This record gives sequence, structure tokens and C-alpha cells, in this order.
Amino acid sequence: MSEYSTITTRTTHRVTTIELNRPEALNALNRQLMEEVLSAARAAETDEDVGAVLLTGSAKAFAAGADITEMAAHSSTSVRQADIFSGWDQLAQLRIPIVAAVRGYALGGGCELAMIADVIIAGESAQFGQPEITLGIIPGIGGTQRLARTVGKATAMDMVLTGRRITAAEAETMGLVSRVVADDDVVTTATDVAEQIAHHPGQAVRLGKEAVLAAFNTPLEQGLHYERRLFETLFDTEDQAEGMAAFTQKRRAEFRHR
Repeated sequence: MSEYSTITTRTTHRVTTIELNRPEALNALNRQLMEEVLSAARAAETDEDVGAVLLTGSAKAFAAGADITEMAAHSSTSVRQADIFSGWDQLAQLRIPIVAAVRGYALGGGCELAMIADVIIAGESAQFGQPEITLGIIPGIGGTQRLARTVGKATAMDMVLTGRRITAAEAETMGLVSRVVADDDVVTTATDVAEQIAHHPGQAVRLGKEAVLAAFNTPLEQGLHYERRLFETLFDTEDQAEGMAAFTQKRRAEFRHR
């Protein structure tokens, strides 16, 4: 278990689970929670015995938004100087794969945090939305950018400018989430996905994540070239040699995850 106060953590089967733990605030994202999530995820990334992170909340709320009480006192100058969301930017830059298990509310910052994850497993009760417009602001943790790249301009404009929520079923249709399962199965399914990722060769997993993310930031020709270079790089790894040897010898591969 963890030494943190706004999250709990545990590591089993090469997966570090980070559970948001601010039940009195529906897991609203304050600065302390951001710093603790980032610290736990960084520790997981540097641990050779961990291959994936599972991020989850409660049955009622993955995260209901950013902590408005904490933000309300800021001015334009102070919120810029404090750079209050910088930790989430750093989380998005980590190389370790992140799987989000989402039940209940994933609104505002909660929706943005889910979109930082690489795979989202949603329960049937999950609700996604960017309601910041109702507070006189707009998303600030990448909501306008990641949402538009995922669901397209029309839907992103609808959600950002009206603040409307979408269901898990709608989110799956739009490509916002990877899978939708029964609420009772969300954490189990997400754990299975995270463990499957974690038991694949670590370098291949990290470069696979890197290559997919590059597709959002590069023209197709440049992205194809980048993918090819990463593909070629993996032919110098022990796990590539083991994986192909195991295939030709018709046995199970014993990866070293290095």
C-alpha cells in the first residue's frame, strides 16, 4: 500500500495501480493529488519490475473535475505563474503505458485525465464531459486538443461549447474509449489489459506507445519514417531475439523486459 494521502497504490503482476482517493470531493483534481499521481507513476516507470500503470477512481466518480475551490482564488497572472496543471503535462510525457478504468463521472479535468491514458476501459455508468464553459472558462489540461483529435471537430465543439455530457456507449462509438464493460467488470478488465501490456517486451511496448502518439503530431510520411526507425531499433534487443526464437521453436517466450 502507499504512503500518499490523496491516492492509494499497489503493485502486483508488473502493474502499479494508482487509485484516486478523495471521496469527499468525488476525486476532484487538486495540486496535491496531481503531484502524488505523478510521483507514483514516475516511480512505476523507473521500476524494472513494473510494465504498466492502472489509473482508477471510485465506483461513483473516476474524477468529477478539477478542484474549483482551489482554483477560484487565482487571477490570470497567478494561475499562469503557478502553472497549476504542469504535473499533468509531465504525466502525459511518461513512456510507461497507462490504462484508465473509468466508472461514474469523468468530467472536466477527470475527462482530460482519462484522455492522457493510453487505453480507457469504461463502465456502462461512465459519463464524459467538458463542462468548464458553465464556469466561465475552458478546458486547460488538454481537453480541447485531445478531444478534437479523438472525436473530431464537430463533437468536440459541441461538448466544449455546450458543456454536455456523453455516455460510455457514445464515447465508445466516437473512439474516446477503448472498451465498455459492465461496471462490476471495469477494474478487473482494465487490470487484465494492463497485465497483458506489462508482460510484453518493455522496449517494444514503450516504442509502440511512442509511435502511436507520433501519429497525432506528424504528417503521415514523417510518421511512417519515424515508425520504421523505431521498428528497426528493436532488432537490437534481447526480447526481440527471444520472441522470434520462441516463435520458430514453437515454445513460449521468456521475456526479460529490458
